[in-house]
Amino acid sequence: MKGFIVLGAVFSFLSVAFGAFGAHVLKERLGEHYLSIFETGVQYQMFHGLGLILIGILAAGTVRGAAGTLEWAGWLMTIGVVLFSGSLYILSISRVGAFGAITPFGGIAFLAAWVLVIIAVIKGA
Repeated sequence: MKGFIVLGAVFSFLSVAFGAFGAHVLKERLGEHYLSIFETGVQYQMFHGLGLILIGILAAGTVRGAAGTLEWAGWLMTIGVVLFSGSLYILSISRVGAFGAITPFGGIAFLAAWVLVIIAVIKGA
């Protein structure tokens, strides 16, 4: 499950890069409302990048017997980043409100992933 650690680190790296891009390049172009939407995407990407790193560490041995559950959690968290943060980035840059309809699906994926982390830890305790 090293892949989730790598993916989490990549997502975290990109969230720093996107945050800097938003603060220095997009700030004047997006306006306050759309910049706030963009920043929400950056924040959730960072939180869940770190979540993926946690999943990778747990899967590496801290939580034995729950590898399948953790793998599902990792994939759901990855899907959540793509759908939640990705839709907010596209929404803020394109200003096409329909992209906001995608965001809740990413949020549901995040919630399901965290529930699976809880289950995995309980199973492995």
